[in-house]
Amino acid sequence: MIMMTPAPLWRRWELPTWGLAAVIYTGWLALTWWQASLPWFVILPLGAWFIAWYGHLQHEALHGHPTRTAWINEALVFPSLGLWYPYGIYRDSHLAHHLDWRLTCPIDDPESFYVTPGQWQRMGPLHRALLRANMTLLGRLLLGPALSTVGLYLGEGRRLLSGDTAHLGIWVRHVIGMALVILWVVGVCGMPFWAYLLLFAYPGASLTMMRSFAEHRPAQRYAHRIAINRAEAPLGLLYLYNNLHAVHHAVPGLAWYDLPGYYRERRAEWEDGNGGFVWHGYREIVRRFLLAPKDHPIHPMHEDSHCPLPAPAE
Repeated sequence: MIMMTPAPLWRRWELPTWGLAAVIYTGWLALTWWQASLPWFVILPLGAWFIAWYGHLQHEALHGHPTRTAWINEALVFPSLGLWYPYGIYRDSHLAHHLDWRLTCPIDDPESFYVTPGQWQRMGPLHRALLRANMTLLGRLLLGPALSTVGLYLGEGRRLLSGDTAHLGIWVRHVIGMALVILWVVGVCGMPFWAYLLLFAYPGASLTMMRSFAEHRPAQRYAHRIAINRAEAPLGLLYLYNNLHAVHHAVPGLAWYDLPGYYRERRAEWEDGNGGFVWHGYREIVRRFLLAPKDHPIHPMHEDSHCPLPAPAE
């Protein structure tokens, strides 16, 4: 009879994720508390870092970490440090994004920045110019958070006006979590709300979008749509190794601290399996796409219809 060695305590309790949460909240509290005595050029990079790190902690929570109990994971990320996106809507849309056969589809992938030819034809010149700019890295950093937030809020407003209140509870929880943040930042720390938006919330969303900017592409095979980025330190840690995106899509339940080892064990297999869609760090992406578009906003493989069902072989 083969005796199974029990997993160590730190792994069973996912102590790295609990420790990460403690570091994020402690760092954010300290930075906001002492913000009045720090120059803006110190607050800005640190504020962006903690907001982006918190967003990736949310990503871990929706994928079932650090516990198997959803409400505990949700409670861990309840304060809305990033302000913009309600956790419940992010959770549901991101899990829908994990249906790989729909990746990059303008209609069915909630995280796609592409549009269909028909959508493009109905847009005005300003809208088209914004989407073209959004296909450069600089444009994504400057415009991406605003475009995503406006799209979300308009869509949710239309949903509510049509009488659909399915997301009402999510918004109530989000407003409470956001109120707690504003109460601390403005009421306790004395930081102007506009300063928190400009030094924490918006640049944190931009820093997250640097990770997602080039992690998907249109391709016939689903696996070839998902990148691997051999990110430089410390960006891999900031992104909780979600830069190894093809590995995350293949094993979405794998904890963040296990991703690098899992990738290294079968590196050649992973990089062959995604069609060689590999980036050699974010410096390569900055060099190639800071001002140059990586794609046209019109998706090259989709007309004005939903994604075709996956082929049986896939």
